[in-house]
Order: sequence, then structure tokens, then C-alpha cells
Amino acid sequence: MEEEPTPARPPWGSWLKAVAGFVAPTTLLTGLLLYFGYAYSSSFYGYFGIDLATLGLSTQDLLLHSAAGLYMPLAVALAAGLVGAVGLAWISSLGDARPGLVRRLGHVGVGLVVCGGALFVLGMLGGFQVWPAGPLDTPLLFGGGLLLVVYGRTVHLKTTGHPVPGELKALVIVVALVALGCFWAVQAYAQTHGRDDGRELAGHLWHRPTVVVDTAERLYFGAVPVKETSLPAGDPAQKFKYRYRGLRLLAQSGNRMFLIPDGWSRTRGIVMLVPADGSVRVAFRPR
Repeated sequence: MEEEPTPARPPWGSWLKAVAGFVAPTTLLTGLLLYFGYAYSSSFYGYFGIDLATLGLSTQDLLLHSAAGLYMPLAVALAAGLVGAVGLAWISSLGDARPGLVRRLGHVGVGLVVCGGALFVLGMLGGFQVWPAGPLDTPLLFGGGLLLVVYGRTVHLKTTGHPVPGELKALVIVVALVALGCFWAVQAYAQTHGRDDGRELAGHLWHRPTVVVDTAERLYFGAVPVKETSLPAGDPAQKFKYRYRGLRLLAQSGNRMFLIPDGWSRTRGIVMLVPADGSVRVAFRPR
């Protein structure tokens, strides 16, 4: 008996399989979360003048911090995707029942393409500093404009059904640019959100735990008044001479604590790095 011929595989099937095996989705997702967590944490602690490399956060810390900069972008993206999907489903349900409305929707699709192209050009000009674009303006206009172009073209195709030769290849490039714009926008949002959270915390330091520190040497916290008390010299083995109150624990990483005084501001006061070892004595109090 003759064997049945094996169905030919698409030429791009093996290529997609190789790419999927090379870049595992979980690895890619973890890398993105780490990057967004780094962007958020760097801006948050940078507001207090702390370099993230000095803090030495672990991978787990960065992954946890990434959530703060992802909630809003994910919510906006999912809401926009839902609205877009409902719109396309509604257009598909019209069929040939209302040709006049379908024709007008085709014109709407063309209008969306034109508006999206204008936004894309405006975003590019902002990227080249032709106009004073903010951190989020350029990526949102860049990626959002292209996304509007794709959606408008999809609406137009559903109403006319006449694709342009070579359009699929251009669509692949556009999708890659949209993905770049989304990545850029989320990174800019994470940085902006981290800086805003740092500013919010600076005005509400009572949210952080109260710390009482005993040291052998005098500490200096800049222009911000921190209550210093000299400890009584009792036992000769007593090595702690000074007690400091009015401090908050900003962060702790490994055996290092970053203490910030009440009343801290960017124009006065500093953040003190204190080793969490036998050289100091630390007590935590309720807020």
C-alpha cells in the first residue's frame, strides 16, 4: 500500500517554533517585570537621593515593586482592547442589512487612520524635541497613533474587504512599533509613578515605622532637627552614648537600614545609612 503523503507545513511554522523555544514566555515576562520594577524603584528612591545600586534590592523586591507601575497601564490596555473588540464585533454583525451605515463606518475607519497617522507624526516630532513633550507624551502618541492606524484600517477592511498588496508585511512592522511604544510608555509611566509615590511618602512620613537608634558616635542629619539624648554613663562596658528619636525607616536591604528624619524635604535633611549590626542598637515603635 502506498503511504499517504505528509501534509506540507507552512514555511513560517518551523521559524515560529524555534523563536518560541528560544524565548520562553515566562522568561520574557519575568525580564519585563524586572525592568519595570527597576524603573519604578529607581525613581522612587531617587526622589530621596538614594541610588538604587546602593540600596541593593533583590530580584524578588524588584518583581514586587513592578506591580505598582503596571496596574494602571494594564487596566487601560485591557479596557481599550475590550472597547475595540466590541466595536469590531458590532460591525461584523451588521453584514449586508444596513449598507448605508456600513459605508459610513468605512469612512470612519479612514478618519481613524488619518488621525492615527497625525498622532504618530506628532509623537515623532516630540521625540526629536521639536516641541516640549513630556515623558509620557512621546510614547503614547507614537504607539497610540500607530494602534489607531491599525484599528482604523481593520474597520475599513471589514466594511470594504479590499486589502492592499503587501499590507501584511507592513502590518508586522507596525505591530513591532506598537509593541515598542507600549514598552516605552509603561517604562515612562513606572518612572513617573515612582517619583510621584516618593513625593507622596515624603509628605506623609508617618506611614513608615518609627525607629529609635542608639549609637556610639554622634550622627548628623542636616538641617532637620532630630532629638538627640546623651545616654547615662553607667556600666563601663556600655558602648552606646547617644539616642536618636524622630526617625523613620525608609528601607532596609540586607544588613543596612536607611533612616529618614521626620520633617525631611529635598531642600533640607538627609537619609542616613545605618548598619544593622552590633555597632548600633535599634528599637521599633508603633506609628
